[in-house]
Formats: sequence, structure tokens, C-alpha cells
Amino acid sequence: MTQLKNISNFVGMEFATFKLKEGITEETMLQIINEVDKNFLQKEEGFLGHCTLKGNDGVYADVAFATTQEKAQEICAKWMENDLALKYIELIDESSVNMTFWNRIK
Repeated sequence: MTQLKNISNFVGMEFATFKLKEGITEETMLQIINEVDKNFLQKEEGFLGHCTLKGNDGVYADVAFATTQEKAQEICAKWMENDLALKYIELIDESSVNMTFWNRIK
């Protein structure tokens, strides 16, 4: 998991909720997320941290912190071009995804 050492500096955030596809385990998802963090996200300029949350009824949240909202959107747009990120996306039930971008105001 990403170190959130610079989290106090974040201004932009990507927040997406989703469910895994039938038959995909949380363990599998976490293994791929670790690869995505280490080999993709942490190399992106403006990236500050990433975490995954678990809610009720099989709902997860993917949260990425960036220096600006624009950077969060720019990094997110690169997911479709990155092989590791695509492996993560393949685990997700597309119909369950709700992705939003946020700008810190305080």
C-alpha cells in the first residue's frame, strides 16, 4: 500500500466506489493494487497517495490523492494506458462503478 506521508499536502482527490466481479477475491484485488501502487502510481508526478477502503455489502472505495484535482484526473486518465492498471480494472464490475473527483477546500 502507498505510504500516505504527504497526504497533508493534497488538494485533489479521485474517489471511486465499486464491487468486484463475481468470483474475484479481495486477496487477488489487493495483490494487484500493490503492483499498481508500486509500479505505476508512485511514479506519477503529482501523485501523493492511494488507499482502498471496504464498506458494507461488498462495496469498495478506491481513493487517490494528488497535488491538484487536475493532476488526479490526469493520473486517472492514464489507467487505460497502463497494463497493471488494466489488470485491476478487469477485476471490477463495471456496472457498479461510481467515480468522482474532488477539490479540497479546507
